[in-house]
Amino acid sequence: MAVSSTAGLVFTVRRKTPELVAPARSTPHEYKPLSDIDDQEGLRFQIPVIQFYRKDGAMEGRDPVKVIREAVAKTLVWYYPFAGRLRELGAGRKLMVHCTGEGVTRLGCGGFIVALRLNHTMSDAPGLVQFMEAVGEVARGADSISVQPVWQRELLSARNPQHVTCTHHEYAEVPDTKGTIIPLDDMAHRSFFFGHKEVSALRKFVPPHLQDKCSTFEVLTACLWRCRTIALQPDPEEEVPLLCIVNARGKFNPPLPVGYYGNAFAFPVAISTAGKLCQNPLGYALELVMKAKADVTEEYMRSLADLMVIRGRPHFTVVRGYLVSDVTRAGFRDVDFGWGKAAYGGPAKGGVGAIPGVASFYIPFTNKNGETGIVVPFCLPGPAMDRFMIQLDSMLNSEKPTKNGKTSTFIASAM
Repeated sequence: MAVSSTAGLVFTVRRKTPELVAPARSTPHEYKPLSDIDDQEGLRFQIPVIQFYRKDGAMEGRDPVKVIREAVAKTLVWYYPFAGRLRELGAGRKLMVHCTGEGVTRLGCGGFIVALRLNHTMSDAPGLVQFMEAVGEVARGADSISVQPVWQRELLSARNPQHVTCTHHEYAEVPDTKGTIIPLDDMAHRSFFFGHKEVSALRKFVPPHLQDKCSTFEVLTACLWRCRTIALQPDPEEEVPLLCIVNARGKFNPPLPVGYYGNAFAFPVAISTAGKLCQNPLGYALELVMKAKADVTEEYMRSLADLMVIRGRPHFTVVRGYLVSDVTRAGFRDVDFGWGKAAYGGPAKGGVGAIPGVASFYIPFTNKNGETGIVVPFCLPGPAMDRFMIQLDSMLNSEKPTKNGKTSTFIASAM
């Protein structure tokens, strides 16, 4: 199991005076409403994205700061809502974008880093990548962009009248009666790499009737959910929800238009008591994950938008929860500003959002040996991280956890 941490890493950055990048020419002055999927409470935060680029000899003499700054300004003419300001209007807390008319770090080796922060209410990962790819096209000399942006947020707004037709456990009001919300002090950050060897090792725990039906995402998610629960040692009778982000763009008939860059995903939930999740084999968690993903349909999304209006845009549950987001196909690494594809592209860290430690991202990665796979940044309290690594290592090495062994800390102490 490949594990990395930030311990001992020294990275000196000289900060310069920030510059405001405005659209290259005048844009409409207007208010644009977000959809009822966009402006939910749980998306009202800044998500950091970072892109690393290697030196390219063919681009010698070109300054990436100047190139990208000019490309952003030109691209904002098409994506002018990104240059606006979010405002909350009225008693219903509805967010609007008031359209009023990123940073680059050079590296000593000749490469550079592009970092940006996005308010998640404006866009999801596919939408953000669509914008970044447009910036890349302009940076490489294009006069126009290949995919025109589509706002049309009314496509995912609530119906009239609103009617919640599906069960949405992800927005259940769950009291933390036993104080099991993750403490924010002493948080350990690690990154775990899952290549072909690691995924094959985990698939040994998949029961025969699921082998040909489950995806790598589902196997990995079931494994991490179970190992994380064992590591956190909650009360065995408490429910531990898993929220997995599901892209719903392909669920609509007719489909959402090409170029739509608003949020178009849901947080379906798999639920189990901690005791059942930890005592049962991996297949138990896996079937729950697969069922949760299958719950997302067009009607589920319509019901979700209605729920947001009826219940005042609630936050998704975080009590004893774990959220996973797969961005392996989002395309962050494919963004090319003229220096080639990114060596790394995607979320800057795990556990982002209002409650650190709740979320993990699955990010495409090539390790130092040239192996392609998935890297998962993980954030847990220090002692729990130690237990998590022991449990995960036992699965990757095909050891069967025993009630008296080190790999079963949860079962021995809490069951």
